Amino acid sequence: MQRCCRIRSRKGVPVSTAKQVLAMLRSRAEGDDDAFFSIALQMAASEARQGRRETAQEMRLEIDKARAKNFRGASVPIAFAHPRGNLEGLLELRDPRYKLKDVVLSETLVARFSDILRQQRKRDWLREHGKTPNRRVLFVGPPGSGKTMSAEALAGELHLPLFVIRLEGLITRYMGETAAKLRLIFDETAKRRGVYLFDEFDAVGGQRTASNDVAEMRRVLNSFLQFMEEGNATDSVIICSTNHPSLLDRALLRRYDQVLEFSSPSSEQIKQLVTANAVPMKIVRPIWNQIIQAAEGLSQSEIARAADDAVKTAILDERKQLRTEDIVGRLQERHAMRTAFMVLEGV
Repeated sequence: MQRCCRIRSRKGVPVSTAKQVLAMLRSRAEGDDDAFFSIALQMAASEARQGRRETAQEMRLEIDKARAKNFRGASVPIAFAHPRGNLEGLLELRDPRYKLKDVVLSETLVARFSDILRQQRKRDWLREHGKTPNRRVLFVGPPGSGKTMSAEALAGELHLPLFVIRLEGLITRYMGETAAKLRLIFDETAKRRGVYLFDEFDAVGGQRTASNDVAEMRRVLNSFLQFMEEGNATDSVIICSTNHPSLLDRALLRRYDQVLEFSSPSSEQIKQLVTANAVPMKIVRPIWNQIIQAAEGLSQSEIARAADDAVKTAILDERKQLRTEDIVGRLQERHAMRTAFMVLEGV
């Protein structure tokens, strides 16, 4: 049997195989940091298996430091490749503009997101121990509760591109075509690491027993369930978002690693939203009880837009401050808009 060539330290202790060193050099030359750190972690795991746990731990700490330095030092944005070929029209690329600090979330949601981020950032370490990070997530909540913005923030935190699946390009009336397009999307998640968002997912994941269902959509859902079960070496994050969880097929729930529920903003969250979106204006002696009362029943996006409209009015009035009545008036306008939509739907 041919002996494996190893590089040894001055004391003659095996450190790593020559193939690993060559692979690291190639990945470094190609600028593939993920591959470089993955191989380094494999070497750390090898050290741990041979009983050199202190060395393995020291290697892991240095890898974590190097990764953190890379993230902080990225002063020039990386241009991600736009989908081409058969994927064009199916995936919309968005460069993440937000981090989690930009989204107003409950403490429970912050903790759940932190857990997902920790597992994704330490995914190589988990794989060393035969585990895979959580990557299949369902967002549930009313319109405007921050689901899409949270998906973008998750991608921003992981320094990954956000790909939004365009349902108008995915769903067709031709037999087998929608399932074939789903296959393309899931193949892409296995090739290109990123965050993939299926917005308004109930259009795909509706109950197979629904009275208005057809055989084709049942086949599409069955295909989706099958694709969700497949392994994925890139650990791409797949997010499905819905405003109507009651419409989803029950079999879907078993496929998700996490189900995150978004709700209407609390009193404290209303304060945060108004304050954040009032920048660069200062609210003079705000009467928060009035503002909170006027904002009740509105979504995060509606509150944010109301505050933004109040700022625009103040700028045009050549004022540098906002008053309570400015914000309350804009919040009341949002309520009136919602009522108008409800009337139109009833016609």
